[in-house]
Amino acid sequence: MSNTPNTSQSPAVEKEGPITRLLRATEIDARILGMAAALLVIWAGFDIYSRLFSTIGFDSDGLIFGGSFITPRNLWNLLNQTASIAIMSTGMLLLIVMRQLDLSIGSMLSTVAVAIGTLQVFRLAPALGEGNRAIWIIAVFGALALGSFMGWFNGVLVAYARIPAFIVTLGGLIAYGGLAWAIIRGETVAPMDSTFELLGGNVPQYSLGVFWSWVVAVVAISGIVYSIWNSRRQRQRFNFPLRPMWAEWFLGAAGSVMVGLLTWVVTIYPWAPNVIKQWATDHHITVPAGIEDKDGNAICMAGEQMVRCVHGYIVYTGYSIPFMIAVGVGLAMSFVATRTSFGRHIYATGGNPEAAELSGINTKKLTVKVFILMGFLVGIGSIITSARLNAATNSLGQSNELYVIAAVVIGGTSLSGGIGTVSGAMLGALLMQSLQSGMTLLNFESAFRDMVVGAVLVAAVFVDQLYRRSVK
Repeated sequence: MSNTPNTSQSPAVEKEGPITRLLRATEIDARILGMAAALLVIWAGFDIYSRLFSTIGFDSDGLIFGGSFITPRNLWNLLNQTASIAIMSTGMLLLIVMRQLDLSIGSMLSTVAVAIGTLQVFRLAPALGEGNRAIWIIAVFGALALGSFMGWFNGVLVAYARIPAFIVTLGGLIAYGGLAWAIIRGETVAPMDSTFELLGGNVPQYSLGVFWSWVVAVVAISGIVYSIWNSRRQRQRFNFPLRPMWAEWFLGAAGSVMVGLLTWVVTIYPWAPNVIKQWATDHHITVPAGIEDKDGNAICMAGEQMVRCVHGYIVYTGYSIPFMIAVGVGLAMSFVATRTSFGRHIYATGGNPEAAELSGINTKKLTVKVFILMGFLVGIGSIITSARLNAATNSLGQSNELYVIAAVVIGGTSLSGGIGTVSGAMLGALLMQSLQSGMTLLNFESAFRDMVVGAVLVAAVFVDQLYRRSVK
């Protein structure tokens, strides 16, 4: 007997539209599909607006700017800038799923960043010598440890002192912000250790490059195919209904195309000419002669856009280190949320705390663990953010808590607990950063940007409420 459900005689199924049939067969969450569509609309809107109203020219690095939002350069930077918020959104997801909240993560990020910045610049560099490999390692472990400790402190107050998370973390937002200022007295700590700076992704020659980016793409596509095959095998093993074969092929093809397209985009973003020149000098490489324009500037083709380059020599970037860290965190958190007892206990507690306690789950201990995990992820976010800017200030994480919460809510997580996905939260982070980056690129006023972000958050919650009513 076939395990595939027979729906040919169901009148309701026969009346389904093609979109509904696709969603049912592939089991794709309609909200994820809606967010992806909204993201494409936002990108297309910014791109059209920028083509109509922006000025095209060359920046100080000789790379083209203006005229288009959807360019390899802008999309590469967008992924880089999204990494920190996306990483922290995975921790906030688990907190909100468990009916908790952390409003202090922005101030925590600032505190961790200035602490490890001060450690590098004023303690380790004089003691060990600038460029010592131990500096960035100590700084990274110090950031993770300090973030985890602050998360533990929040968790203990919430779980054992029984102070509402809103109050504890609101107090933390204020107190940690004051602590960050006290550490450096409002000054800027810079520059960071040269190796530590690589973790921020602003040094393109230390991205993966074309070859290794495509290696990552092949591994990712293989993982998608294996995941679909293994899921079908497990369903057959336990006699669960199977997806139609056409739906399996569609999922595999769609996932592979998206990975391939993303990899192609990041591998046609060229290095800036001054970076090429410095790299060639450092490696004693003579770049070939190129074509010069009427002003004597070397001209090359990079993808489909004309750029100034170093005597016809172009090197392409590939995936950045922050993006790869974010992908790794996303995969790990997805595994934790869906494949471990720890994750199942979080969703069970969020769905019904009383029933979770009666079933033997130590909800207090669980709460502390989730807050520690949130602090650990804030530590990662502080590393990426301070490394990307090559500096740390007491305002570095300002408003990050709002963007992270907005990303999680936009990603489909229920504020009443028990419902949410890691992929949705990270896609919500990309959507939020797209709005921010697009409006910044087009020189929209900061007041207008804040109004748009606030309106999008409220609209996302409203749409989510409508969706939940429709499926009841």
